Amino acid sequence: MSFFKGKKILITGGTGSLGNAFIERMLKDTSVDRLIIYSRDEYKQDMMKKKFSKHEKRLRYFIGNVRDRIRLSRAFEGVDYVVHAAALKQVPAIEYNPIEAIKTNIYGAENIIDVALDNGVKKVVALSTDKSVHPANMYGATKMVSDKLFVSANAYVGKKETRFSVVRYGNIAGSRGSVVPYFKALIDNGASSLPITDARMTRFWITLDQGVDLVLEALKSPMRGEIYVAKIPSFKITDLATAMGPHCKLIETGIRVGEKLHEIMITEEDSRTAYEYANHYIIYPSFEWWHSSFKVKTGGKKAREGFRYTSDSNKEWLDIKHLKKRLSQLKTEK
Repeated sequence: MSFFKGKKILITGGTGSLGNAFIERMLKDTSVDRLIIYSRDEYKQDMMKKKFSKHEKRLRYFIGNVRDRIRLSRAFEGVDYVVHAAALKQVPAIEYNPIEAIKTNIYGAENIIDVALDNGVKKVVALSTDKSVHPANMYGATKMVSDKLFVSANAYVGKKETRFSVVRYGNIAGSRGSVVPYFKALIDNGASSLPITDARMTRFWITLDQGVDLVLEALKSPMRGEIYVAKIPSFKITDLATAMGPHCKLIETGIRVGEKLHEIMITEEDSRTAYEYANHYIIYPSFEWWHSSFKVKTGGKKAREGFRYTSDSNKEWLDIKHLKKRLSQLKTEK
């Protein structure tokens, strides 16, 4: 991938599931000059150093918090591209500690924007979540604000070349904290039943590789202000549980505070500026400054009025048979 030849890329929250997959892909498929992992956890950084030890010359590790603008400024020196993956994400913890989520997810986003502009970063791609759409919990609310900050930041670039975009997807299958490793741990420990919060629940299925693909698509795009949404299949949570534990009884425990029955990626309001492409959707900014200066990427089809992209109204579904196949191919993280 010659696009990144000789470039320096920084990823905040880089020791997470997506960060590991992104680093692995960049080391394998590109001639990137430097990959900088910026995160708070020195233990996870040490584990990553051992995992990628043979690539030591191309990797750098910064211990730091996105709340710390001075530390970010030092880390961003000479950086060409930034992937912003750092966030507080655990819904129950954030409900109890909302101010901490605001400091990281909102003020941290502000710091990323300011420091990227000050250091002449070419492009920033911020990772978002389905929970930012019609938010039902504090995590979703903070990410909604973060998304809007990154989109609007393009109006303040002036003569600088810095561009900001957003990539939106739900929980990555097999990632830490997701339902697959949770069910697997229960089954491995001999559980005879699996807890289902609501039998009607549906979710999107996206793998780490698909998540990385979408981030790379956004990084390489010369556009700004767009929100990328992957085109991926849906599944029923009951089918997933049956595929993983066919002999387990399913026990409905009741939906949790802040939890949604279905994931929402594109709303009726989004559809007014949404376009469908081969492997993804793009939601373009609705601001006058954008429409007067930029053009929609070619090859797309305008979404119909009132279109919604939700896990329960999706055209593509994974049944139990296909879920078993996907699970057998899945990389899970503990």
